[in-house]
Amino acid sequence: MNDLLNTAVAAHGGLDRWNQIRQVSFDASIAGAFWHLKGQGDALQDVRLEVDTTRQLVAIDFAGQDKRSVFEPHRVAVQRGDGTVIEARDDPERSFDGHEFATPWDDVHLAYFVGEAQWTYVNMPFLATWPGFTTEEIAPVEADGETWRRLRVTFPDRIKTHSRQQIFCFGPDGLLRRHDFAIDLLGAVPSQLTATGYRNVDGIVISTRRRAYDQLSPDHPLMVAIDMTNIAIR
Repeated sequence: MNDLLNTAVAAHGGLDRWNQIRQVSFDASIAGAFWHLKGQGDALQDVRLEVDTTRQLVAIDFAGQDKRSVFEPHRVAVQRGDGTVIEARDDPERSFDGHEFATPWDDVHLAYFVGEAQWTYVNMPFLATWPGFTTEEIAPVEADGETWRRLRVTFPDRIKTHSRQQIFCFGPDGLLRRHDFAIDLLGAVPSQLTATGYRNVDGIVISTRRRAYDQLSPDHPLMVAIDMTNIAIR
C-alpha cells in the first residue's frame, strides 16, 4: 500500500480488523431530488441493506413491503420475502445503455445502481487493497479549512462501480471527507459525495451521513442524501 492508503485504512479501523468481517448491515434513509428524477420518489426512504465485504453482493429489504432486492454483478433480482422472484435481469448493466440523467428507472435499475454504489461506499478504503486495484496519491486540495490528501483509485474491470477511476479525499485524521467520481451509467455525469457523521462500530469507523449536491446548478440542490442507523458488522 502507498502511504496515503495505509493511513486511510488505519484510520477506518485497520486491515486486520476489516478482514475479520464478512458483512455490514444497516437501516438507511436514502432521499434527494435524484430519486424523484428517476421516477422512484421515496422508494428508498426506509430500507435495510446487507453489504457483503468479500464479494459484490448487496441485499435490500424495503420496510412495510413484501419486497427484497439482491444485487450481484451479473444478475439483479427483486423478490418476495419468501424468495419468489417478481422480476430479474441478467447482465443488468446493459439495460442502462442509452440512458441519460433524466431517464426513468424501473425497480431492477434501482436495485442495480444502489447495489453497486453502496457496495463501493461501504467497502472503501479497504477495497483499494484488493488485487487488481491501483492507487496513486495526487495533489492535495484545500477545503473546509483543511488540507485534504487525495487518492486516485483505478478499479479493475471485474468490479461494477460508478467509473473506472475515482478520487477519494482524506482529512488530516485520515478519514474520508469526499468521494469524487463520474457516473458512467448516466453518461459520465460528474458527482461529489461528502462523508461525515463517523461512528466506531466494533472497531470499524464508518460514515453514517453522505451528501451529493448538483454541482452544475447555481443553487446546488441536494441530489442524494444517505443516512445510516442501526449498523451491525459480523
